[in-house]
Amino acid sequence: MLKRFLLIVAAVAIGFGLAQFAARSGAPGWWPDRERDRNVKYFREVLQLVKENYVGDAPAGYDDLTRAALDGLLGQLDPHSQFLRADDYKQTEEEMTNAFGGVGIQVELRDNQIVIITPIAGTPAERAGLRRGDRLVKIDGKPLEHPTIEKTVKLVRGEPDTTVAVTIFRPSSKQTLDFSLKRARIRLESVRNATLRPDGIGYLQVTQFSERTGKEFRSALGGLEKQGLRGLVIDLRNNPGGLLDAAIDVCNEFFDRGELIVYTQGRAPESRENFNADGSHGPRAYPVAILVNGGTASAAEIVSGAMRDTKRAVIVGEKTFGKGSVQSVIELQNGEGLRLTTARYYTPSGVTIHEKGILPQIEIELSADDEAKLRLQQSRVDLTATAEFNERFGFQRIEDTQLNAAMEVLTGVLAAKAAAK
Repeated sequence: MLKRFLLIVAAVAIGFGLAQFAARSGAPGWWPDRERDRNVKYFREVLQLVKENYVGDAPAGYDDLTRAALDGLLGQLDPHSQFLRADDYKQTEEEMTNAFGGVGIQVELRDNQIVIITPIAGTPAERAGLRRGDRLVKIDGKPLEHPTIEKTVKLVRGEPDTTVAVTIFRPSSKQTLDFSLKRARIRLESVRNATLRPDGIGYLQVTQFSERTGKEFRSALGGLEKQGLRGLVIDLRNNPGGLLDAAIDVCNEFFDRGELIVYTQGRAPESRENFNADGSHGPRAYPVAILVNGGTASAAEIVSGAMRDTKRAVIVGEKTFGKGSVQSVIELQNGEGLRLTTARYYTPSGVTIHEKGILPQIEIELSADDEAKLRLQQSRVDLTATAEFNERFGFQRIEDTQLNAAMEVLTGVLAAKAAAK
């Protein structure tokens, strides 16, 4: 089974080879494609010329040249499509289960630079103070020249308890900063900090969408409901996305059976695929607010867009990232694969979020410094003593104005309902 993958570096499952992919895409296998055959012949001629005549230090065997060509072929399509060598393919599978050795950053290639989309909550990168928008300049003292995502990830990842030196440029302050990060086993908990206030308004944070997110979300939501949940804040700030199926699982908890949550549209008109709710939950009539910002992307935008379109939630915060393309991961030979953009996703009303993002109904912007402080506060809820927190991080806890606004909205809705009775 092929799983849709809404990338900023998350993970997917694999299901079929290139021939099956061509068959499902409707590519005619019985009719000769003369343009394709002509170009394949041309490539073979160039491959042979390079193999027989190249003199230099670079590897020039057939295997090396073919994989270099595949790197170029996929890399020139868009920032999210790429050829996955065996190690990279293995890492993709590890990401799907939320378990790998590294420092915990999500990155993308932008203007030929590796940019941090978000440090993953509770990881060495976040604890050290890396931020969304930081640009990786050096790894272990070596400049990143002509960087690719896969090469960068390979350099940053490694065995737990080993150290990697990272140099970043921070555009917001125009500073170049050095960090020494100890790698850890990054086994991510995607649903965190589920709490309930005395007035019955609950809060939970979804850090990304992985294989376990649906189950974790259902469990956390059920726990809050047993305590008397009357209103809910879902925090999707700095959530870089992940599996489409996980976003569907979360929306399933609020949508009625058969209701459209999202649909994807590929290149062919007949490739549209609808994703409808299974309606397996009981009635949920309490109000919901969703927190978003510029780091809210892909699968997180599916949830936000679907809940907003159907008037099931009010969106609070800042405009989202605007990443609405679907990456399919296709298994090749020798443990290798492709990550290929194959579709765009659309909210129930037919709106694409790609490169547009979602505008909140209640817009509240935070400075980069305040956002970094809030992320640190969220990741270190274990430090409850004010003095200990101040000594550890060098600043006092700040008010979360976006969260406060969401709570005020829900309080107002509940008060209006009570007055109407």
